[in-house]
Amino acid sequence: MRRMIFLARSSTFLSIVVAALVTPLHAQDVTPPIAPIHPKIDTLHGEIRTDNYFWIRNKSDPQVISYLQAENAYTAAKMKHTEALQQKLYDEMLSRIKENDLSVPVLNHGYYYYNRSEKGKNYPIHLRKKGSLSAPEEIVLDENVLGAGKKFNGVTSVSVSPSGQKLIYLHDTTALRVYTLYVKDLRTGTVLGDSISRVVPSVAWANDTILFYQTADSARRADAVWRHVLGTPQSSDVEVFHEKDVLDNVGVSRSKDDKYIFIYDDGFTSSEWRVIPTATPTAAPVVIATRRPGVEYQVDHIDGRFLMVTNDNARNFKIMQMRDNALRTGAWSDFIPATDSVFIQYVEPFRNYLVVSERAAGLSRLRVIDLRNNAVHYITFPESAYAVAPTQNAEFDTPNLRFYYSSLVTPASTYDYDMGTRRRVLRKRTEVPGYDPSKYEVKRFMVTARDGARVPVSMLVSKTWKQDGTHPLLEYAYGSYGSTTEPTFNSNVLSLVDRGFAYAIAHIRGGQEMGRAWYDQGKMMNKKNTFNDFVDVAQYLVDNKYTSKDRLIANGGSAGGLLMGAVTNMRPDLFKAVVADVPFVDVINTMMDASIPLTAQEWQQWGDPHDATQYAYMRSYSPYDNVERKAYPWLLVTTSLNDSQVGYWEPSKWVAKLRAMKTDSNPLLLKVNMAGGHGGSSGRYDRLHEAAFRYAFMLDAVGMADK
Repeated sequence: MRRMIFLARSSTFLSIVVAALVTPLHAQDVTPPIAPIHPKIDTLHGEIRTDNYFWIRNKSDPQVISYLQAENAYTAAKMKHTEALQQKLYDEMLSRIKENDLSVPVLNHGYYYYNRSEKGKNYPIHLRKKGSLSAPEEIVLDENVLGAGKKFNGVTSVSVSPSGQKLIYLHDTTALRVYTLYVKDLRTGTVLGDSISRVVPSVAWANDTILFYQTADSARRADAVWRHVLGTPQSSDVEVFHEKDVLDNVGVSRSKDDKYIFIYDDGFTSSEWRVIPTATPTAAPVVIATRRPGVEYQVDHIDGRFLMVTNDNARNFKIMQMRDNALRTGAWSDFIPATDSVFIQYVEPFRNYLVVSERAAGLSRLRVIDLRNNAVHYITFPESAYAVAPTQNAEFDTPNLRFYYSSLVTPASTYDYDMGTRRRVLRKRTEVPGYDPSKYEVKRFMVTARDGARVPVSMLVSKTWKQDGTHPLLEYAYGSYGSTTEPTFNSNVLSLVDRGFAYAIAHIRGGQEMGRAWYDQGKMMNKKNTFNDFVDVAQYLVDNKYTSKDRLIANGGSAGGLLMGAVTNMRPDLFKAVVADVPFVDVINTMMDASIPLTAQEWQQWGDPHDATQYAYMRSYSPYDNVERKAYPWLLVTTSLNDSQVGYWEPSKWVAKLRAMKTDSNPLLLKVNMAGGHGGSSGRYDRLHEAAFRYAFMLDAVGMADK
């Protein structure tokens, strides 16, 4: 029988804590806020669990807000001596950004679409020209107008109708991913009366009068797709599909050849897609391939046939095909078989060509297939570590492939590639004022983990850097959900590298850098491989004099924040400082509560603590549950009050427990964005200030606050 005990709170104590932080004289005189202890006790699988800080989850309690404000006041006081450094870092980062800039135009149904950023404005302006780049400029959407006077301004799913006359966009001002759908008439510039509340991305046009959108359940899981006819009330919208299984998420899109609406219904271990012809948008959706346990797939359409990327008897995925007229019979045949050495990620279809995004030896590559004769060639790249991906390929009937390319020393670059002549043209490389790539060097090497796995590491250093153990080093990783951390350019990190840091990305298990098995080996009952890999890379960096223990800093966010929490408990002696951004650290409590966004479907990612075996494994690494009375490194923990993906209470509780138990005098700081979401602030200038704060903390930790 589960037992729960709630004790009364002491408002007097918390008020004293807050008052003590109002007017600090010197940072060294400031005492940290001590969170009151109100035990919540229950029993799970025979273990008595005591959560002293569960009360922090009650966002409507003024005492909770007061406590978070006290933490912010303490953090500000402890970081006050770095304010000049923060400003210097901000100015550096801003100086590397071309504030007035244009994106590369994208041709889509007769219009060239592009974005403009303007100095002093936080958000992009969406623009277009009809037929020619010399045509008059039209404003499609100005996000700065939408964000005027708002603390948070989230715009997504900007989509123009097939004729180019209407525009859909989703707008969120809460940071909670609660969007309202708006439709704008681009001929008149007026917003129509078709606003639809409480929607979630994504959307798809069937034609100029019918669109599809999706809504979510109480835990913000996308669970339903709706059809809306312009000019009719939301109450008359038709629910086209509804997924009741909490393990699955729903989405909607339009095929690149404009012939089908796709409704995808994916979990972490299985998929089921449906199609509706755009020519008959009121038709009932037809299942592409019936869901089977352990079988994942994604679909596109090309030249009278469907293409499926699937792991059905193919761990690294393969590509299958099926003619349109076989849709109801499911007569699939192999098109590109699977191999052990090449991981197929997805496809980019064109009328006469198919581009396959693949990974081999830890790096992405692009395979181009001429569908008229099945001739194959690869687009090659010279650098040892890089990222490449098709991007902004709106047109179907074209030989031109547009792709994105970047490396640790090469800023984001947009190329157009003629798949027939194999000629590539650089359309734009992000301009970084003052940046000289010849001053930097990329290193790529493998580290052998404790179980023999070979973990890739990508590293950026200056040409003057020496491998002598004297330099500080920032080790970054993510390692979850099969998300690959690519070695791409980040102008902000130059502020560290120019001060002598090495910047290392550990491509640990849990991502898909080394294929699908790399992901499988870093989730569920293999999750500890993720943490071990990070620690083993860190130890290698110290042992081989890339840095030293008193100069090594770790950073990760969200699920990468779970990583930070785990390795901090495992090896607090190995790191001088840890920066954990919006960290998922209260694993058991969160995964026990299906009312929290992302919980239920992620039972297939982390495990379900209702299961005794899975509980024991998760309990053994959960950062909040494994805080001990011992010394910890410098810690900066960030969160946002309106984060809908990792509740603010997780990092807040973790900090409270650490503060009560740690035996050292190292700084422990919690910084709460009181208006932001999972990604922090929405504006580009605000995000730079946040980055400058993090870097100032890192520099302070290694004795470089005066640099």
